[in-house]
Amino acid sequence: MHLTAPAHRRTGFRDADGMAVASFVLGLLGLLVLNVVLGPTAIVLAGLALRRGTARRGRAFLGLGLGVADLLVLAAFMNADGAISWSF
Repeated sequence: MHLTAPAHRRTGFRDADGMAVASFVLGLLGLLVLNVVLGPTAIVLAGLALRRGTARRGRAFLGLGLGVADLLVLAAFMNADGAISWSF
C-alpha cells in the first residue's frame, strides 16, 4: 500500500534551475551588501546547479562569476583600507 503518489517527473532539474537563479541573484546582491557571505553562497549554489545539470547554465555561470567578483571586491576594499577586517 502506497501512501503517496509516485513522482511523474524528476524534481532535480527544477531544483537545479532554482539554484542557478538564486546564485545569480545572490551574486548580484553581494556586489552591494554583505559580499563576505553572499559571494561564497553564490559560488556554492552555482557549483551545485552545474553539477546537477541545470538547463540554465548561463545563469549559473553568471552567478559563479558574480560570486568570485564579490570576493574580489571584498579583497580590494580590504587592501585599500590597509586592514584585515572592516573598520567602523
